[in-house]
Amino acid sequence: MYPKAPNDDRESLSTLLVVPRSGRGVLPRLEATQAGRAGGVAGCKSMWRGLWTLAAQAARGPRRLCTRRSSSALAPGSGATIFALSSGQGRCGVAVIRTSGPASGQALRILTAPRDLPPARHASLRLLSDPRSGEPLDRALVLWFPGPKSFTGEDCVEFHVHGGPAVVSGVLQALGSVPGLRPAEAGEFTRRAFAHGKLNLTEVEGLADLIHAETEAQRRQALRQLDGELGHLCRGWAETLTKALAHVEAYIDFGEDDNLEEGVLEQADIEVRALQVALGAHLRDARRGQRLRSGAHVVVTGPPNAGKSSLVNLLSRKPVSIVSPEPGTTRDVLETPVDLAGFPVLLSDTAGLREGVGPVEQEGVRRARESCNFLATVVASVGAQSHSDSSQRLLLVLNKSDLLSTEGPGPGPDMPPHLLLSCVTGEGLDGLLEALREELAAVCGDPSTGPPLLTRARHQHHLQGCLDALGHYKQSKDLALAAEALRVARGHLTRLTGGGGTEEILDIIFRDFCVGK
Repeated sequence: MYPKAPNDDRESLSTLLVVPRSGRGVLPRLEATQAGRAGGVAGCKSMWRGLWTLAAQAARGPRRLCTRRSSSALAPGSGATIFALSSGQGRCGVAVIRTSGPASGQALRILTAPRDLPPARHASLRLLSDPRSGEPLDRALVLWFPGPKSFTGEDCVEFHVHGGPAVVSGVLQALGSVPGLRPAEAGEFTRRAFAHGKLNLTEVEGLADLIHAETEAQRRQALRQLDGELGHLCRGWAETLTKALAHVEAYIDFGEDDNLEEGVLEQADIEVRALQVALGAHLRDARRGQRLRSGAHVVVTGPPNAGKSSLVNLLSRKPVSIVSPEPGTTRDVLETPVDLAGFPVLLSDTAGLREGVGPVEQEGVRRARESCNFLATVVASVGAQSHSDSSQRLLLVLNKSDLLSTEGPGPGPDMPPHLLLSCVTGEGLDGLLEALREELAAVCGDPSTGPPLLTRARHQHHLQGCLDALGHYKQSKDLALAAEALRVARGHLTRLTGGGGTEEILDIIFRDFCVGK
């Protein structure tokens, strides 16, 4: 079942160290590497770019579509109706084209003339025709979503057409010829949904993460955020601060009156202390949610001929590294993004840790040592390694377990905790995958359980700002300054979910969306 790997001299039990590390940057998106289809994919992309350019020119003349407009151009109040292909580009059975804006109903009437609008939120089979020539374009399903009960909160139409390039191009050009319609900018549908209160900012970020999710763990986390768990939690905290602020201001205004309830300030202090504890717990999660979005870094390191490259190929399920019985085959750090036990991981194969015989191999060994010092310094201390140190977590793996004699002695009692593995037979692989899953869940968090994770630096910034303001509240001797500190803290929570956000922040968030979403 497992191919025999030539990457060993078959003489002794070898040692591998698998190092899941955090602190890695953005994980590259998983890409198909089928070389045989590269030319076809490039041609298909070129074809779709040409089709979209035709649609854009039909709507507003020869202008580059990807040029970003100012934020005001994306505002729903501009009165423009937008349209875009919302399904994936390429030949497919069904393609979805949608519109949003006040002219959506008129566009549907024009393309399906002389028919009336179909019942709201019911699929209807209609013949689509070019409004200029009257030529039939396609027989399609159309759906009419009158606002505000739509994704964007505006009048929306969806055209479910056949996914051939000629059909899609014809419908896009027909929509571009309707007065009041223009092609949508990247993320403009979602931005209009945000502007109309259909989504708060954390839910928008969850939607973006869901679109880009590549592993099960990323999908679960993104779906929880899209469902509003983080936003709901922040709104609850904001309500707590609003109540505490009301108590403090009531004491300032009516402190001398007998009608004021006793213990007003004490109650505000209790609520603030409880909120500080909750904020501190979320800020101590060591940015696990951000690691889950971007990916953890797992480094495989060890001496030459330990089977490092064989293990990397086994975990990635593809020939990433060259394997050979010759020591020093890997002379650089080879990296590949993989879905490891449902978590996004950047897997690194390193040069064998020895004194390199040439300058190239010496440089490869130097880079490997940057990942972690091995054997003399690491293996001896693995048993004492504290798993509370999330910056570097270690798994000691003993490869070539198939060489162990069933009658002979196993690893000595002085060996630290370890896993036995054979890259040739695959024995021990399931145990290693489970151990990696547990380590990655500790580093990245388990999105299936517990409170919602903070997934972006923006979340952490505002929660830290809120916590700092609450610290100023506790230190304030003047009630007016204490009330101002509560207002500042509440403002951070409000901006986290989208209220009072600047246009620059919104531009950064929405620019990662594709056209049609």
